[in-house]
Amino acid sequence: MKRTLSLALAALIAGTGTASAQEKFTFALNWFAVGDHAAYWVALDKGYYKAKGLDVTLENSKGSGDSIAKVDTGRADAGLADAAVVIASIGRGTTIKTVGMVFDKTPLNIFSLKDKPLTKPKDLEGKTLGAPPGDSQRQMFPAFAKVNGIDVSKVSWVNIEPAAKIAAVAEKRMDGVGDYSTGLPLYEKAAGKGNVVMMPWADFGFDMYSMSIIASAKTMKDRPAVLKAFLEASYMGWRDVMADPKAAMEIFKKRVPEVDVEVMTPNMLIGLGLMKTERYAKNGIGWIDSKKMCDSVDLVNTYMGLPKKVECKDTYSTDFFTKVAMPSTSN
Repeated sequence: MKRTLSLALAALIAGTGTASAQEKFTFALNWFAVGDHAAYWVALDKGYYKAKGLDVTLENSKGSGDSIAKVDTGRADAGLADAAVVIASIGRGTTIKTVGMVFDKTPLNIFSLKDKPLTKPKDLEGKTLGAPPGDSQRQMFPAFAKVNGIDVSKVSWVNIEPAAKIAAVAEKRMDGVGDYSTGLPLYEKAAGKGNVVMMPWADFGFDMYSMSIIASAKTMKDRPAVLKAFLEASYMGWRDVMADPKAAMEIFKKRVPEVDVEVMTPNMLIGLGLMKTERYAKNGIGWIDSKKMCDSVDLVNTYMGLPKKVECKDTYSTDFFTKVAMPSTSN
């Protein structure tokens, strides 16, 4: 009897010790839950974070600027943000760095309607486009224009809120809007399937880094092992999404019941298309290529009007990256 009680007490103590060992970790998404966030719920649901001693909370944000602010001020340990906005924020004094990538190809893009399509860069001349002033497409447009010989004086930009982009296209308030290509299903839901046209910038000689995972100087200095564990578990989630998107969406729906599966499944698949690259196949999911990163920094320095030049070495770190191989076969 005494032996049974001792074993039970030992198990209770061990269980308590395990629970207390779980490191709390807040991850700021760049927006509300969408398809290209599914991997983090997969990692949560399958216990990848827990197995590494992490108690992870996923938190919505209102764009890259918001997630950057949370990470920089310690309200989140890591976050998702567009690389161009990250680089620009460093030029303005934030202490963050990119520690891993999400999309290897850029989702920067212009949406328009089929009855008045914008299919190639020169089509933008004489047109009115909408985007918030701080939007990645808006900020990097001068660089895209230079690469493709667009006369920027012939393109009119209108300031609109992020939430107004879809209606601006669907209701023909303007000729097009700048938005990530992953948003296509949302635009088709409003304007009708087959009625929306994309102009992916990567198809026209422009491919800078975009969605990335960021961390603050404090997190990198004080919690390096925790950050490394979080990154590895997150990319394990991405690996599983690549291997079985349908199962990943089922987990996503279970964890976030308000998710519209019909819209978010193609949203997720478009995101996967930006990740299935030779670079990730060779180096692992989320690998940061130094040349591409420095080229991206050069573009931001040239076109985003920063108060000071940003040095490439100050924008990223590969110290926390653990190679997670892409699945040998994926759907």
